[in-house]
Amino acid sequence: MDHGFIPVRARLIEVAAFLDRVERHAVADDFRCAALRAAAALLVDGRPQRARRILEKLSDPTTAPALVSSGKAALGAWQPAASAPRRASP
Repeated sequence: MDHGFIPVRARLIEVAAFLDRVERHAVADDFRCAALRAAAALLVDGRPQRARRILEKLSDPTTAPALVSSGKAALGAWQPAASAPRRASP
């Protein structure tokens, strides 16, 4: 606790400030903000393996490869692509 609390406290405040900014600029409905809020709920649910569960919440859960790439950049949160067809798994 003595060595880790202050840096974690600062990161938590940083996340809160980020969410305040996106709400102030009316982009809080962005899928990435929704993903952050859903992941944040896992922090206080009292269940173990929070880091794993948060990573899974933010990651693409599909296993079939996409037929086309949505781009080169990572988005940091999964957004289902309704229009992007996927190949069937063998």
